Order: sequence, then structure tokens, then C-alpha cells
Amino acid sequence: MNSTNVKAFGTTAPEADLKQLNIIRRDVTAKDVEIEILFCGVCHSDLHTARNEWGGTIYPNVPGHEIVGRILKVGSGVSKFKIGDLAGVGCLVDSCRECESCKEGLEQFCEKGNTQTYNGHEKQLNQQTFGGYSERVVVNEDFVLRIPKELDLAATAPLLCAGITTYSPLRHWNVGPGTKVGIVGIGGLGHMGVKIAKAMGAYVVVITTSAAKVTDAKRLGADEVILSKDAEQMKKNSGTLHFILDCVSAQHDINAYIKLLKRDGALALVGAPELPLPVAAFSLISGRKSFAGSLIGGIKETQEMLDFCGEHHITSDIEMINMQDINLAYDRLLKGDVKYRFVIDMASLKK
Repeated sequence: MNSTNVKAFGTTAPEADLKQLNIIRRDVTAKDVEIEILFCGVCHSDLHTARNEWGGTIYPNVPGHEIVGRILKVGSGVSKFKIGDLAGVGCLVDSCRECESCKEGLEQFCEKGNTQTYNGHEKQLNQQTFGGYSERVVVNEDFVLRIPKELDLAATAPLLCAGITTYSPLRHWNVGPGTKVGIVGIGGLGHMGVKIAKAMGAYVVVITTSAAKVTDAKRLGADEVILSKDAEQMKKNSGTLHFILDCVSAQHDINAYIKLLKRDGALALVGAPELPLPVAAFSLISGRKSFAGSLIGGIKETQEMLDFCGEHHITSDIEMINMQDINLAYDRLLKGDVKYRFVIDMASLKK
């Protein structure tokens, strides 16, 4: 298979800074599209993978799975896109397409293992996949998404991960008018959860450890804010929420939040704490409550999320950076020093 050298930014070791390097992209085949990457969001997963904090990182590693851009080329068999279209690529670029989950449009749960946008295995070139910190990407059209023209392109990039990560569980647990929803944590995920739950018609309650985030939570659309460090506020709100979306990746007492659920309520975890979270049996059985998890979304649901955000004019709150500032951005990300998502202007890679 023919291939092309492409300029990118990546790392060659866990302790090494990201720097400019060249990678190999396959040439467009019949069902592929080639996308000029205009903007790429920075996800905490990028940092974890680049520094091998989850293990299994293949080097050199080029992160980035919140990709938006414009289509440069289409293969002879492509029917869904044309040259010049705006397009997006999220966390997945392939799957087996044959298992039960794939047939139901749940490629994120592919039973044979999906192909992630970076640090996965590209079958065509028999090499690791490289992500969006690069000039261009080549992806099968079935894993490419349409970007609504109503939305700011840069601020749309984080929807490809943070947006679908929060939309999918809110949709699965039937959040809408008449439901009272708690969002735990206001960061890259949580701020999207607030916006989306509000647009779905729910009464939105932000639960945060920080009094400094009360004003911003209400700006984002929260109807109410609970300070989780205030025992009286937590007690007062016990048994009041139908659903809780937990967006916290740090260690925290999950039982304190489960107490806020009504009978038959559910808490879904989308943050990824490093260590297990102990769950007290009586937190669940006393109210027939559920503790669950959720992982991004399939391609069909991701497109549904983008269309929903287009209809409701929802994008991420972003801070734009140049590609050359990515190492500083990673340091700031570790400190929580961003409101609420970094996005790379990929034009800076050409400088």
C-alpha cells in the first residue's frame, strides 16, 4: 500500500516532551477520505497515553482524538462525503463491524476490539495509529462525522470526545423534561454535561467541591449548585436526584453522591479515577439504586450528538493554543488550569 510522510507532533518516550516529527499516513483507498486537520482538541487521555500512565503506549506516539477539518481527497467508493466538506474524527477509526455491539451501532464496545484513533493498530499499514496532532489524517468514511455548519469549528473539536462522553449516558438514562440531574465536577467533561443536560430539558444541579465554581456553573446553565464539602447542603439534597453524571477522575467518595439519588436513581461514572472506588452495599440496596459507567459513544450516536449540538448551538468553552505550546498545556492540564478545554490551531504546525 502506498503511503505519505506527514508532519506531526508527538513523543518518543514517557518522560520526553512532545516535539515535531514525521509520521506515515496511508494513501486514500476506495472507501477512505483524507482530512486536512484544522483544529484538534486536547483530552486528558492524550496526556495519560503520551506519558504511558495507563500502560501499553506504543512509541513514537501522536495523540489527538478530537479532530475537525476539511476533506481534501475522497476514494472512488466514497458516497457520504465530497471534497471540501467539513468533517470530524473522534476516538475511533475502525472496528470489526461484525459483532453484536458493532451491528447495534455501539462500536465503542466492539467485542473483537475497536481501532482507536491513536495508539491503536492500523491494519492497512500494520503499524500503530497516529492521532490528530498532525497535518492530515486518512480515515474510512464510515468513521468520519459531519460537522454542523452552525457551529464554531474550533469549539466543536472537543465535542468529538467530551461531548459524546457526556451525551451518551444522558441519552441512555432518558434525561429530559421532568428529570433532576446532578453533574459532579465542572471541567472538560462536566461543563459539557451541564450544557447538554440543560438543552435536553432537565433541571440541572452541579455538585462541586469549589465555591469558586458556583458562578461559572450557573453561567453554563445550572439551575442549582451543591457544595459537596458542605455537609448540610448534601444532607438537605439527599434523595432528590433522578440521575447523576460523575465526571471526576480524581479519587472521591462515591457513596456521598449515591445518597443524593432518589429511589431507582442511577449514577454513571465517565471520569476515570486511577484506583478503585469503594461502594458501600447499603448505598445501593436501600433505594434500589444503580452505579454504572459509560464510554464515549458509537458513530451513529456521535453524529446524533453533533446534530443535537448544532440545533442547540452547543460548543465547548475553549482556550486556543499553538502546537508548539502543547507541553505547557499538558502541565496546565495537570493543574486543572484551563476553562475548559485546550484546542490546538493546527495551522501553527506549518510555522
